[in-house]
Amino acid sequence: MGSPTNKAHLPAAGVRLVDLMQRISFGRIESLAVRDGQPVFDPPPRVIREVKFGGENGPRPEAAKPDFALKAQVRELFAQLVALGDVTIQSIEIKHGLPFKMTVEESAA
Repeated sequence: MGSPTNKAHLPAAGVRLVDLMQRISFGRIESLAVRDGQPVFDPPPRVIREVKFGGENGPRPEAAKPDFALKAQVRELFAQLVALGDVTIQSIEIKHGLPFKMTVEESAA
């Protein structure tokens, strides 16, 4: 099966991650556990939200919608999670409610 293209096609943990990114809008998610390619929220990740003075700081407009097409960056994030399998992501940087970059610690072996 290919990567989901709509929010409604994501598993519950994926929907939760998309909702979290949209609420953050700008900032990062730290220490996100991933098991079997899916985000895990127990223990909860750390959320760092940036506040831009004179800018838009609220959640993304899509956050209120039950379904919408996933942007390429979100589909790529979920593909990376599946490829990584079991890992703790050090950081996912969020810009405009979308994943911008991710930091993952890996062993050198």
